[in-house]
Amino acid sequence: MIPPKRNDGDKGRADQLIARMKKARGYIYPEWEFAARQDPEFVETYNRIYELGLGEGKHVSAKVREFVAIALLAFRGAEKAGLVAHMERAIRLGATREELFEVLETCLVPGGAPTFHRGLGALLEVKG
Repeated sequence: MIPPKRNDGDKGRADQLIARMKKARGYIYPEWEFAARQDPEFVETYNRIYELGLGEGKHVSAKVREFVAIALLAFRGAEKAGLVAHMERAIRLGATREELFEVLETCLVPGGAPTFHRGLGALLEVKG
């Protein structure tokens, strides 16, 4: 068992951080919730990088940034749940299932059939 790192004042900070992450993403992985409770300062720093990388950009929308993340996750062999979560976030940001399918089509040539297939498997599970 890993002993808690945080002090008592960090519980409220962790709870607020977890709520913000859930609201922004529509989900939070249990591992990140655990990390936030252990060290909210560390996860706040990570979350800021996440927001800068996958949030609304100066020239590229958050939806398009999600498309890039989906392509990379499919190529890397990410677990289906992660792909589904990013696809559902893209839909919340205005993407259509047709756009997601085209993103996966784009992955076929540079990423190969396994990338395409992995993405299709996730798309079949997307709600929305």
